[in-house]
Amino acid sequence: MKHILIVDDQLGIRMLLKEVFSQVQYEVSLAANGFEALEIASAQEIDGVLLDMKIPGMDGIQILKKLKDKWPNLPVMMMTAYGELNLIQEAMDLGASLYFTKPFDIFEVRDAVTNLLK
Repeated sequence: MKHILIVDDQLGIRMLLKEVFSQVQYEVSLAANGFEALEIASAQEIDGVLLDMKIPGMDGIQILKKLKDKWPNLPVMMMTAYGELNLIQEAMDLGASLYFTKPFDIFEVRDAVTNLLK
């Protein structure tokens, strides 16, 4: 079973993504901020991360850098609001595998993540 970590400061997004990925037999861990995300990634084996770009405290770019420093081969997929294309380019340059623009089609996200983690 694949294990995905969902990092978003919005509870509704975390719960929606958890529901969608649980239905396709993923183990899902949730983090509301960068500190929780790094703690979970250190304690458990994670196959992929869905990471929001705009998170209070440690933002998505900072979290991405820390994840890639410790786990360079970990697939990290960014989620961002439309219009943050400069941040998307920075994230891709830092090793992000994919990005999704909010509002996104939840089934497209599920299918893209599933294909990436095969």
